[in-house]
Formats: sequence, structure tokens, C-alpha cells
Amino acid sequence: MDVNHILVVAMFISFIVLLFTGFPVAYVLAGIGVVFAFIGFLADSYFGSMTGLDFNTLGLVVNRIYKIMDNWILVALPMFIFMGIMLDKSGVAERLMGSMQALFGRVRGGLAITVTAIGIILAASTGIIGASVVLLAVMSLPTMIKQGYAMPLALGTIASAGTLGILIPPSIMLVIMADQMAISVGDLFMGAVIPGLMLGSMYILYIFITGLLNPQAAPVPDNAKPLDFKIVARVLIDILPTALLIFVVLGSIFAGIATPTEASGIGALGATLLAIYNKNFTFKVLKEVSIGTYGTTAYIFAIFIGATCFALVLRELGGDELIESFLTGLPFGPYGIIAFILLIIFFLGFFLDWIEITLIVLPLLAPVISALGLDIDGHGVVDNPELVWFLILVAMALQTSFLTPPVGFALFYLKGVCPPSVKLSDIYKGVIPFILLQLTALVILLFWPQLVIWLPAITYG
Repeated sequence: MDVNHILVVAMFISFIVLLFTGFPVAYVLAGIGVVFAFIGFLADSYFGSMTGLDFNTLGLVVNRIYKIMDNWILVALPMFIFMGIMLDKSGVAERLMGSMQALFGRVRGGLAITVTAIGIILAASTGIIGASVVLLAVMSLPTMIKQGYAMPLALGTIASAGTLGILIPPSIMLVIMADQMAISVGDLFMGAVIPGLMLGSMYILYIFITGLLNPQAAPVPDNAKPLDFKIVARVLIDILPTALLIFVVLGSIFAGIATPTEASGIGALGATLLAIYNKNFTFKVLKEVSIGTYGTTAYIFAIFIGATCFALVLRELGGDELIESFLTGLPFGPYGIIAFILLIIFFLGFFLDWIEITLIVLPLLAPVISALGLDIDGHGVVDNPELVWFLILVAMALQTSFLTPPVGFALFYLKGVCPPSVKLSDIYKGVIPFILLQLTALVILLFWPQLVIWLPAITYG
């Protein structure tokens, strides 16, 4: 192993170790990049190692950062974040909770099914995981406890339903993935629709079967009213504004009427109008939403800058060639290599946030996927169908990172709003079946790529 390869391995080890120090991830990434650029420079100057690194390497970071800030696609990030936070403040979810609970009231596990259904709707309109988990918990957990739901089922349902927004468009993760891999955001959004709905349906089916096999875990409330036309009409009235907003935002992208950036602006305006319609819009709300948007956007872009510095030094050291030669040299075949990559990403999700994995790992894997020679039929319409399929697989794998300890953010969001009597171990027990469902969905997508490719292909074809 030459000096460059040793430095590449040392960079990754340093990153993992420093994560546990509590320093902000953006500073860790940028700091490691600067330190190893200097080490490479010293190795060149004094030992003649020919690492190819010098202070001009760090100068290239400025140009890379400019390209990030000048990228119109990434303008969609603060707009979609604003849209999601504003929708959480608008009161839409509270109205849906009341009406849909009446719709599923006489179904065993109906409240848990309601939570999942609202999680799907929130996912297609917000994509903000923390806000969704907290909102679902505040609205439903007290009622579920009062109705006698088994604590693991209640907690697992809330945590998993709240994470659907990372997969179902307009997910900010998919926007970043499309930008990093230079593919169409519209193709990626459309490719995620069927997998996202499939996973949500698997959650609902699991809850329904659990209610049948273990009635005590998901009881029917004593005061549940029989289903009638008034309940159905109320659900349709309550869901219509949100459904219209989703249709306008995603429909305009899928139809080619608006770019994702333009559609995100429409979504931000539509969420504000919904808050006004529900009489929940005040200057205080606007201020809170704006500050929340600023904080989340700044966090993401800080990691962008740090990851740019880290990735540039890593590439200058030949890290991408090292990873590509290692993966393509595995004796597994193309699909076995992809399964191995997904397994690594799944375990990385135990310790890393999806942003670091997306910004650091994904760009290194693009040439590997292209070199595998996968025969994914894009029907002559979808560009780079193998990358679209692979990114949805990665998105599904990364969704588990919100539920897996020790860095499962959804678990801590949920614990923060639970009653003191709820233990973290109860939450861990509750999410295990849903993690298994996510992995099952991942295997299904691995064997049937057309579940991802079919919708963009049939739409554009």
C-alpha cells in the first residue's frame, strides 16, 4: 500500500474517531481536509512521496464552494424546508388527525393506521423528519396511551411514519442526491413515488395484522362511531387542500411545467396560504418558520462546505480509484457488489447522518455503479436508469439511519416529547419491526428495479 492509500484510510479513520468527540460535523470534515492536505504537502516536500497535494489543492476548494452556492437546483432546499415547517405550523395535520381517526375508528389498530396515513401525507408535503416525528407524537401518543395501545407498537409507528419524508418526494435528500450524481431531480422524485408508497403500505399492513393477531396491542376505542357519508366527506374536505398542494408541486415538476426550484417556491407560497386559510398564520409563526428554515439550511450548507474540502483532498489522494478498485474486485457479481454497498451504507447509518453519507460516500460510488455494466431498462426515456435505481436503494437504506441507534435522530426526537415514563428501550423495541420492513422493501427493490424505473419511464414515454 503506497503513501496515498495510507492517507486515504487515515482520513476515514480520523473522521469516524472525531465524530465521537462532539465537534460539529462540518468542522470535522473541513478540518480533516486541511490537515491531510498539509500532511500530503509535507510528505511531498521532505520525503518525495509524490502525493500530489500542495496548498493549491485547498485553493481549489474556493472554486468548488462557489459552484455550490451558484447552483440553482440547491435553491430548492430552503424553499422545501420553509414549505415543510410552515405546513407543520398550519394546523393541517391536526385537522387530518381528527377526521381520519373517525374514518379508521372501528378498525383494530385504526389510530396507528391513521398515524401512518398522515405520515405519508406529511412526507409528500414536508419532508422534515424532526418536525414530522414530533408533530405525530404530540398529536397521537397521548390518545394511543389512553386507548391502551402496546407502547412498542405506538412508539414504533410514530417514529417510522415520521421518517417517510426522507424517501417520498419532495425529499430534500433526493434533491441533494440528484445534484451530487448529476441526474434529473424529476426522474429521482418520480422513481421514489412507488417505493415510498409501497413502504407506507407495508407499515399499514403490519399494523393491521398485528391488531388481528394481538388484539390487546391495538384495541378499538369504545366510543368509535360507525362509518357514514359525513365522516368520509369530512376526510375529503380536510385532505383536499394538502392534496392540492402536493399535486401542484409534484405535478408541475413531473409535467415539466416547472423546475424543482420553481416548484419549491410554489410550495412555500402554498403552505403559507394554507396557514392563512386555517387561521394559524401570524408574524410570530412567520418568524419561527423563517428562523427554522435558516438554521436547517445553514446546517446543510455548512456540511456541504466541509464535505467539499474533505472530498477534494480524498480524490487528490486517489481515494475514488482505491474504492472503485476494491469494490469492482469483489467476487460477488454486479448485484452482489450493490448488495455489499447497501450493507455498508446500512451500517454507516448507525453512526453517520444521511447528509455526510450523501455528500461523501455517494460521489465515490458513482464510477463504481457505472462500471458494473448493469442492464436496467430505462425504456429509452430515463437517463442513467441504473443510477436512478441505485439512488432510490440508497435512500431506502438511509431511511433506516433515522431509526437505528446510537445516532437514530427520530428516536431522540420522539423521546424528547414522550412522557417521562416512556423509556428509550421501549422506543428501540418498537422500531425493530419497522426496520425489518424497510430492509424487506430494500430487498424487493433490489430484485425488481422496474418498481423504481416504471413510473418515470411511462410518464415521459
